[in-house]
Amino acid sequence: MLSYIVKRIFHAILVVIVISLIVFFSIRLTGDPVAIMFGAGEPTQEAIDQLTTELGLDQPLHIQYGLFMKGLLTFDLGESFRSGTPVMTLIAERVGPTMLLALGGMVVALLIAFPVGIISAVKRDTFLDFGGRVFSLIGISFPNFWLGIMLILIFAVNLQWLPASGYEGFKYLILPSITLGLILSGVLARLVRSSMLEVLNQQYIRTAESKGISKWVVILKHAFRNALLPTTTFIGLQFGALLGGTVIIEQVFAWPGIGRLIIDAINQRDYPVVQGGVVFLALVMVVVNLIVDLSYSLIDPRIKAGKGK
Repeated sequence: MLSYIVKRIFHAILVVIVISLIVFFSIRLTGDPVAIMFGAGEPTQEAIDQLTTELGLDQPLHIQYGLFMKGLLTFDLGESFRSGTPVMTLIAERVGPTMLLALGGMVVALLIAFPVGIISAVKRDTFLDFGGRVFSLIGISFPNFWLGIMLILIFAVNLQWLPASGYEGFKYLILPSITLGLILSGVLARLVRSSMLEVLNQQYIRTAESKGISKWVVILKHAFRNALLPTTTFIGLQFGALLGGTVIIEQVFAWPGIGRLIIDAINQRDYPVVQGGVVFLALVMVVVNLIVDLSYSLIDPRIKAGKGK
């Protein structure tokens, strides 16, 4: 078990390093932040050189990357080029709304996927099963930004039941949560269905039914509970993915989370904020995946490090 944990931690560190390399060098292909900061003015070369030096952009790329990684080890992600605010402060201000949105999306996904998956499995090869599978396919196929725009047009613009954007109360959370949750529920419903079908074919389920136990008691108490192991693992992994998936949704709904912070920073060529925001989301996803991976190995003793599972 110790070697398994060490191996997983090593993989997690490697993933973070690769992501930091990608974001560090790719953001520098988007343009010169100094030119954007001066705007439409015509600064002198001396002013340009001075600002470039102040921002540390006059140093070789490998030196800049080394300083970035050194700061990462001490949780110092630098300061914003635009405001001079520490990046960690900006992230701390936005992490709450992002976590809330990811949690809201997960709740919506579970409320939809569990009933759809269970009914599809129990009513296998019936019209209800067909409808559940079609729903899953549609959920998987929809682009989240398109779905968000459609929900805004229907419920905010035409019906005027809910606000289109903002972050001022529970009702502002409903549309973005539904957008995230519907997309995830399609994948999750299929997983619940397949897990339930596998469990329903087990001998102990037929034995419980032969004892005269109510059908739905057998389904919910015995079958569904045992089908939750792979589903729980998937939910843990997808929650980490949801944090990254909120980037577009936050932009569509003007949600003040880390995703919108990153998009705004990209438009302004604010290198430290982009680097810090992306690496922070990557760290969260890696940590969540690592926790799920390790907890799964504890729950299921068949998983061995030597087997590479």
